[in-house]
Amino acid sequence: MLAVFSRRLEATLLEAKIISKAQFETVTGEHRVTGKRVSKILVEKGYVTEDKLLSVMEEQFNIPRVNLDRYSISPNAQGLITAETALRHCVIPIAKENGQVTLAMADPLDLEAIDAVAMLTGAEVNPVAARESSINYLLTQLYSMNDTKSEAFQTLEEEDKKGLKESSTEEFIDRPAKEQGDEAPVVRMVNTLIERAIEEGASDIHLEPTDENLRIRLRLDGVLHDLTAIPKHVRARVVSRIKIMANLDIAERRLSQDGNIKWGGTKGGISLRVSTLPTIQGEKVVIRLLEKDKIVLPLDKLGFTRSNYNNFLGLLLNSAGLLLVTGPTGCGKTTTLYSALHYLNRPEDNIITVEDPVEYRLKGINQVQVNPRINRTFAGALRSILRQDPDVIMVGEVRDLETAKMTVQSAFTGHLVLSTLHTNNAAGAVTRLIDIGLENYLVTASLVGVVAQRLVRRICDNCVEEYSLTEDERLFFRRYFRKEPPAKLLRGRKCSSCSSTGYRGRISIQEVLVLSRELQELILRGVTTEGLQNKAVELGMVPLIQDGLRCIEEGLTTVNEVIRATFSSLVEDDILKPAERAALMASLHRDND
Repeated sequence: MLAVFSRRLEATLLEAKIISKAQFETVTGEHRVTGKRVSKILVEKGYVTEDKLLSVMEEQFNIPRVNLDRYSISPNAQGLITAETALRHCVIPIAKENGQVTLAMADPLDLEAIDAVAMLTGAEVNPVAARESSINYLLTQLYSMNDTKSEAFQTLEEEDKKGLKESSTEEFIDRPAKEQGDEAPVVRMVNTLIERAIEEGASDIHLEPTDENLRIRLRLDGVLHDLTAIPKHVRARVVSRIKIMANLDIAERRLSQDGNIKWGGTKGGISLRVSTLPTIQGEKVVIRLLEKDKIVLPLDKLGFTRSNYNNFLGLLLNSAGLLLVTGPTGCGKTTTLYSALHYLNRPEDNIITVEDPVEYRLKGINQVQVNPRINRTFAGALRSILRQDPDVIMVGEVRDLETAKMTVQSAFTGHLVLSTLHTNNAAGAVTRLIDIGLENYLVTASLVGVVAQRLVRRICDNCVEEYSLTEDERLFFRRYFRKEPPAKLLRGRKCSSCSSTGYRGRISIQEVLVLSRELQELILRGVTTEGLQNKAVELGMVPLIQDGLRCIEEGLTTVNEVIRATFSSLVEDDILKPAERAALMASLHRDND
């Protein structure tokens, strides 16, 4: 195999002047001694990048290239080969159709690997090229739960033969307690799934029923990734187990339910919020992982610049007034609010929150859960809270006029009130309050400031590299950041440490609007959102996209990531023309690919 592979690859790389003759002789010599794949040695020695090698495979050998980060492996392709074979050859079957297996390979010219898979599957093998790091990551995901799943499936199939079918929820309830304890196979499977999500640093686990199986995905750094799939005949018991853990009604599958799990696994300080949703395929379950160390941070760890931090701290030191945190779902508003409450939590103060739902229990703070079934709404709870002698109040979200009126009334009657709104920028919060129905004078009398924020993915420290910007990126840079781009920037090369995404972890970017007398006068005169935003910038506010530029220049994130996170505010500020919006979206899509 080496002779054929070596000659073909050598001729191609030498002709393209990618490597020298001496370099390739060094690689083939090491291959004979160590048995490592030629392509792996080429990349390890830095003679050629993984991307360049895959491009050569695609262009010169007509071997298709796939991005496994965005590829959903077919359920019928899982388990076709053993873990030993997959790891030895660095291959993974990704589809099986009409007697043919599509095989993702780090070395798609490895005839030995192709023959081995063909023999194991009894099918014709169609090789495609993929990153080795992506293949290894998927193999880790696929086989890490393999033993637990296999044992569970075998036990459950034996039970199925005895008459316990998927739809037998009532029979599951009536099974002996011992079978639902720690030794039950489904229990071990669910525990393994949760532990895996915690280990990966996931924020959410999605269990989605399909016609064939129960699809399981993890949200890592704000993006969903496939983990595995569970056979259809097992899924009802997996869902039921999760509902039992969350104290939900497992016999009720027609209505949505919400519950909580206090996790007692290997890592403490984690609570799980469970939400179920009836779909035409069955119940979909989402488990949110809430880790105290991540949801309650010191204020100086929230990612504020020194100027924004001082402004934010000044807003929190007000004895009365309304402070809003704005942004889309999943932008870290709750973390910012909880961290602020933790900072304000002193023995001499009475702090009360009203939330939907209560994300995390904070010691020393009185937290109230909204419950519409008993008419405990945000506005109704606020009325009761005002009779509890509070110093600081946190309202989960201002959703309607009644809540808005109660919130501002609380703010200008001697209480510091923290809350959230869904707006694209800080100035938009003022317009939103007025659009809800508040008079301009009520807004200026109560509002002290607004923090708008986004989360952007951080470049992976393990695979960070310097690169030259493309012409498209240079044009985007000039247009959106309004300055000349640097010759080089940083990005993630993509590796197993970052699940082949190039990013690991997230950081926040913010803009902090402090309501000065000049801004209050503009609001009273009916200024537009754009006018208020421009005046705030003129007075010293650093807008979101400029804070994002700081992160780019410091090598923390990428151009496309900042543009993706701030896209809605760019559109609202009329920075983008329709054709530019389309071009931007196409660019962001290519970046994610």
